[in-house]
Amino acid sequence: MHGWRAHPPTSCSPVVSSGVLNEEGLSVPDAFMETTLWEGITSIGIPLAYALGLVSAFDAVMHTRTAQGATAWAIALALMPFLALPLYWIFGRSRFEDYLKALRGFDAEVDRRLIGAAPPRGLLAPPVPPSDPRSRGELLAFQNLSTHPFTRGNAARLLIDGDATFEAVFAGIEAAEDYILAQFYIIRDDEIGRAFQRRLIEAARRGVRVYLLYDEVGSHSLPRRYVRKLKKAGVEVSGFSGKRSRLGRFRLNFRNHRKIVVVDGVKAYMGGLNVGDEYLGRDPKLSPWRDTHLAVTGPVVQGLQRSFLKDWYYGRRETPDLRWTPVLDDDRNALVLASGPADELETCGLLFMHAIESAERRVWVATPYFVPDGRVLGALQLAALRGVDVRVLMPRKSDNPLFKYVPYAYLPEVGEAGVKVYLYEEGFMHQKVLLVDDDYGAVSTANLDNRSFRLNFEVTCLVNDAGFCREVAEMLEADFARSTMLSHRMLAHRSFAFRFAVQTTRLLAPVL
Repeated sequence: MHGWRAHPPTSCSPVVSSGVLNEEGLSVPDAFMETTLWEGITSIGIPLAYALGLVSAFDAVMHTRTAQGATAWAIALALMPFLALPLYWIFGRSRFEDYLKALRGFDAEVDRRLIGAAPPRGLLAPPVPPSDPRSRGELLAFQNLSTHPFTRGNAARLLIDGDATFEAVFAGIEAAEDYILAQFYIIRDDEIGRAFQRRLIEAARRGVRVYLLYDEVGSHSLPRRYVRKLKKAGVEVSGFSGKRSRLGRFRLNFRNHRKIVVVDGVKAYMGGLNVGDEYLGRDPKLSPWRDTHLAVTGPVVQGLQRSFLKDWYYGRRETPDLRWTPVLDDDRNALVLASGPADELETCGLLFMHAIESAERRVWVATPYFVPDGRVLGALQLAALRGVDVRVLMPRKSDNPLFKYVPYAYLPEVGEAGVKVYLYEEGFMHQKVLLVDDDYGAVSTANLDNRSFRLNFEVTCLVNDAGFCREVAEMLEADFARSTMLSHRMLAHRSFAFRFAVQTTRLLAPVL
């Protein structure tokens, strides 16, 4: 009789420490340990998430700029921290203290470097006669909001749609002798993008200093080879975020939405068009593309140049040597407002609100995204109630599915007050234009929405000239002729599903 001997387990033999397997094939102690570990994680993780949610809710209450936004974030963070926390820290905060301090520090540093670059007093627009205190007050508010005050001696020319815009911009680039400053939210590696690239390279090869700035969020699809080719030819290229801290990568909520080209400090171009084929109507889903840009010469160019220089310094920590001697051209008064999230006041929204409140005869607004805050909405309503011809032009077709129902979200409120809402029918309308009486015409990069007013870096050129206002009016009248005016009562006759979608869109307004 042989004695008992233990045999080592084979690879086919399960090792069972307790001799019992549960349904998952784990031994009872292993299953117990796994359960205990999970319970330990959840017992710590869940309370920690809710604690972080409450802390972040407090942060939202203290730092979110609007009461509606603070309330929405605070409730979401307190009740649904697992979902709300990552969204809040990436998209929700409109004010990062370190971010704002950095921006203001950069602005102050550029201002110190540009002592003496302000327009001479002799080029400032003539003051309004003391006998007209209302107009004097209007002008004073515009001046105090602006980053570059009203100056005289400017020429301003509307560039309607993509062909006219890129023809003018490319002609300016080809005529450059000293430097080119170019800045866009979106740059694509497509037909027009490569034509733009080619002209910048040709300018650099003939000895022109070329500086190109783009937004990393808007230009997320821009391939590295596009940038490498520019750099190899001698073009200075930078993303707006530059090489700042890793935290900067998560500031997706702050986007540089400006579109500016400055040539030799003498001429400039700004407005709604980015560098992409769709802006020339080459996207069949959005064609034809309706947009407006502006070509300017005169002292106002320096306001756009200063805006670019601050953005360039933010990304590169350097200030190129530029021309700051104004060159007079026509006799139009113009100012520049470069607005952004670091502003002490919400200057972009205040500019639009003040322009609307100053109207006596008409306010015409063209915007692809109409999501006004309470102040601008109230200003439009009050203007219509006092008999001003208030019109809002939006596209029926949108490049963003979230905005499909936006034209209808505010229709009852503005319609009841007498505001006329028009839907542009021929393709997608992307222009950002404002007309007030025969006094002020503006071309901007800013939409009438929360993002442009509070989060984006935008730029607006406001022209105080009756002739320019007539040109803007003629352009917008042609757009109205291609549009359909909505009745504010039509929403009541639409399906429940449509009305529910409209109301849902309205709820999302603070974050659109």
